[in-house]
Amino acid sequence: MADTQTLTPREAFEMLLAGNQRFVAGSPEHPNQDAARRTEVVWAQRPFAVLFGCSDSRLAAEIIFDRGLGDLFVVRTAGHVQGPEVLGSIEYGVSVLGAPLVVVLGHEACGAVAAARSAIEDGTAAGGYVRDVIERVTPSVLAARAAGRTEDADFIAEHIRHTVDLLLDRSRVLAGAVDTGRAAVVGLSYRLADGTARLVTARGLDDVLVGSGS
Repeated sequence: MADTQTLTPREAFEMLLAGNQRFVAGSPEHPNQDAARRTEVVWAQRPFAVLFGCSDSRLAAEIIFDRGLGDLFVVRTAGHVQGPEVLGSIEYGVSVLGAPLVVVLGHEACGAVAAARSAIEDGTAAGGYVRDVIERVTPSVLAARAAGRTEDADFIAEHIRHTVDLLLDRSRVLAGAVDTGRAAVVGLSYRLADGTARLVTARGLDDVLVGSGS
């Protein structure tokens, strides 16, 4: 099993993007998906990344990043909105499991962002706890509109940036790991049509060009 303690945040980031590039190219290697790996991770896990993404069924993390058992510690909610359980799960992945990378994964055609836009622009209301999800996405939509952004990709990117900022603002554990160089937090936007995961924002990685990616 690869020891995450020996991986830097940048190495973990590059490993993740390499897997996405294989997926996009149609040449996945399906690492760590055999019986030997299944046995290897029975008593311990040392994932190299915590992935906090949208619950959308089209974003299966181990598939789009071509990884296997024990590689990714995955936390998912609709619209990647966060509460105490999410923050605790991410902190666990970093402080207990030792993952050097946290990834916020948004995607184009996000239903939660679209619903928040409709609620603001048309007054369309949702019922039940769906309304709570929409309300948590609303600040991102308002910020994008205030900046004069009009494209769907702009709203998605703003929500990804907002999520990264919230994680670091709310979690002293995560912020401390980034400040000391033990971990990095990046925001990626996934394109459904071609499968690419493109960088939107990065905290704790030096010399990374935002807007780059697969």
